[in-house]
Amino acid sequence: MWRCTNPALPATEREALVRALMAARRAVGAALRGGDEAALKEARASVHQAKLALGERGPVWWDDGAPDYNRRMAKNTPYADWYAALTPEAPAADS
Repeated sequence: MWRCTNPALPATEREALVRALMAARRAVGAALRGGDEAALKEARASVHQAKLALGERGPVWWDDGAPDYNRRMAKNTPYADWYAALTPEAPAADS
């Protein structure tokens, strides 16, 4: 289960944070391709900071009292029956 971005963030702030997240993810890729461990550590920290600011990690941003099932497999949550009932999409046939 993945947590979505905090919908209460102002659009301009959310857009800036998403741009920062995408730049950080590109930096992760570049560091991996270049084999630069120091740059990789820094880039991953930037990804983490952007996700925290977006509300995708860290303290929950909702206040309905519901527990946070983020970073858990659906089969290990109260959503297990719903998840088990999903049918996988059939592969698309070649034209």
